[in-house]
Amino acid sequence: MYIFYGSPQSLFTRKLQNALTFYGAPFEFRRKRGSNMEQEIEFRSGTHQIPVLNTPEGWMIADTTPMMSLLDARYPLRRQFPPGVEGVLVHIIEEYFDEWIPRVMVHYRWNYPESAKVASEQIGNGDEEAARKIREWGPKACRATGTGTPELGRAAEEEYVQLLEAMEVQLRKTPYLMGSRPTAVDCAVLGGLHGHMLNDPDPLKVVRGFPGVVDWATSRAEAWDGSGEVAPMLEMTGFARHVLNEMPHTYRPVLLANSDALRQGKKFFVVETYGIEASYLTRPYPERSRSMIVQRIEDTLTSAEQKEMDSWLERIGLADCFSPSFFHVEAVS
Repeated sequence: MYIFYGSPQSLFTRKLQNALTFYGAPFEFRRKRGSNMEQEIEFRSGTHQIPVLNTPEGWMIADTTPMMSLLDARYPLRRQFPPGVEGVLVHIIEEYFDEWIPRVMVHYRWNYPESAKVASEQIGNGDEEAARKIREWGPKACRATGTGTPELGRAAEEEYVQLLEAMEVQLRKTPYLMGSRPTAVDCAVLGGLHGHMLNDPDPLKVVRGFPGVVDWATSRAEAWDGSGEVAPMLEMTGFARHVLNEMPHTYRPVLLANSDALRQGKKFFVVETYGIEASYLTRPYPERSRSMIVQRIEDTLTSAEQKEMDSWLERIGLADCFSPSFFHVEAVS
């Protein structure tokens, strides 16, 4: 039995829940807050972040992407990262929904008073003082992730609406966003929908305008029998193409500026986002996250496939983010 600790209002908790459902793994969810195990969970997992997965062996591990790599090995017929170049494609798009899109949900949750009240009370789970502190923290999180002004918030909302439009179109064609079977991308997207967009009152008003997405998230997505295929990279879904068209103009500049800020020891950096100067807190995790993609390219692709991947990343404008040659040059510079 897998036991995982987190919060129902957390994108990453719900991402893991969706993954475990797709794997067909036996699992139980427990709230971390109020469990009387907070210190033990944080000590054994090495982090205060959620979710944390307690495996049948008694390991407590954090970070959903490595968790899913572990589970892929244990449930190979239901793996969420396909083999070969398609696995890299899935990983890159998952990166966008792990490291870029959550800021939109942070914005909706904490820059809208009604959503902030509802979410903080849910997360506080009856502890009014905890709910108050959570509401005070929320606007700081918005400022740290580039949605600290009304103009940036509106632009982030527009970006997410365009994603919803692409989802609505794709889900009329295929059962899942990358083809006829779920992947880590679906887990991440569903995590955001379940934890935030369908939970908080303000973004819920937006998502209701996309009935196919709502139906998928609330009923259809879970009904997977283990069959199907991920669309080949050269014939990727329209949804995948939409995300890859967005990434060079939105996530890429912020990822590279964060990398520069880390090397220079800066606590924050400013970079243009949506044509507007935006401030971001410098974070070490995006470097670790993109290094996992680089490692997947190096460890799972043949030499010929790696050359093909380098050329493809160059063509789509993401080579300086994920190509092993660029990444290793940056690491030693």
